[in-house]
Amino acid sequence: MKIQKVLNPGDEKDFIRTHVQINRPFPNWIRPLDKDVLEVFDPKKNKQLKPGTFARWIMRDEKGQLLGRIAAFVNPKYKNKGDKFPVGGIGFFDCIDDQNAANLLFDTAKDWLMDKGVQAMDGPINYGDRDKWWGLLIEGFDPPIYNMNFNPPYYQQLFENYGFQVFYNQICWSMRVAEDAHQLSPKFYESHKKFAGNPDFKVVHFKKKELQKFAGDLATVYNKAWAKHEGNKEITMNHAVKLIKSMLPVLDEKLIWFVYHKEEPVVMWINLPDINQIIKHLDGNLNWWGKLKFLFWKTFGKNESFVGLVFGIVPEFQGSGLDYYMIVEAEKEIKATRSYKKLELYWQGDFNPKMLNISKNLGAKQSRKMITYRYNFDRNIPFERHPILN
Repeated sequence: MKIQKVLNPGDEKDFIRTHVQINRPFPNWIRPLDKDVLEVFDPKKNKQLKPGTFARWIMRDEKGQLLGRIAAFVNPKYKNKGDKFPVGGIGFFDCIDDQNAANLLFDTAKDWLMDKGVQAMDGPINYGDRDKWWGLLIEGFDPPIYNMNFNPPYYQQLFENYGFQVFYNQICWSMRVAEDAHQLSPKFYESHKKFAGNPDFKVVHFKKKELQKFAGDLATVYNKAWAKHEGNKEITMNHAVKLIKSMLPVLDEKLIWFVYHKEEPVVMWINLPDINQIIKHLDGNLNWWGKLKFLFWKTFGKNESFVGLVFGIVPEFQGSGLDYYMIVEAEKEIKATRSYKKLELYWQGDFNPKMLNISKNLGAKQSRKMITYRYNFDRNIPFERHPILN
């Protein structure tokens, strides 16, 4: 077996082909868009990326056949609560069902990371946002939602036999969008009664014609609710505008909701249609023909799922039930005007019991389980899981 560093466009094509060859036999796999993967490693597209902080490899047998791939990266912004030393990352791992082959990939990434001065590696993770390409799928091998990892079941043993340990579990949820009026927990409707009719509060869905206003409201709620959490930073108005504009090709106005208290935004709930139901028809390509197919399937296809991306409530209203009030209002409108049958919630770490309880109270059921692993280079250092958030 031979390891080769990705150095040119031809190598990049093989980096993509490796994933396709290994995953195509699994019927629920949906091929990601090639551009979405390649942009992770493009400094023009991924603003977090710095020269010399990442490397990629592909592995071949003696006949030149592709056997696996892996990426390694050192992102100065990657931090977890409780970390006592610098940690690097690995991701975009694919491998045949062979422990020796997997060990060679892991060793290659480890040696490179040790040269960069880190003392452990987490994976599989992404060089960038945690809502993309994060975690190893171990339960719920259903078709993945957009930018979610999918992998063969045997990968779990490849990681754990090498010595990776569970840093945290990632729980994914889904729920049926039922036609009956009261599918949520009774506490949702109790909270709704508490706020309904109070002129100080109003629930509003997003409107494209007021994009600038809603972008500002998104930034306000996010910065108060999430910016102080690990790995997060405040987002600017410009960033929020760019984020919403990037969603416009697939955005559904009645899947994005805000609550205002005396005209100040205090809660947000951002969902998008699951565009993987379109992407599965494109075979990874978004060239001119791929764009035409995307438009066709978006217009005439039947998308019955939407995905919860971001949920935030400012600290002064946390625990008040105001978020439940918003969800009941949104539920009524979505059921009355849309044909969605399933809501998928993106992963939540098992270190965040408050968020897990919100999903349970919503009536969601666990649909998938993923793992973020950690491997300490010094095997004498006691392993510690991600601490529980208060």
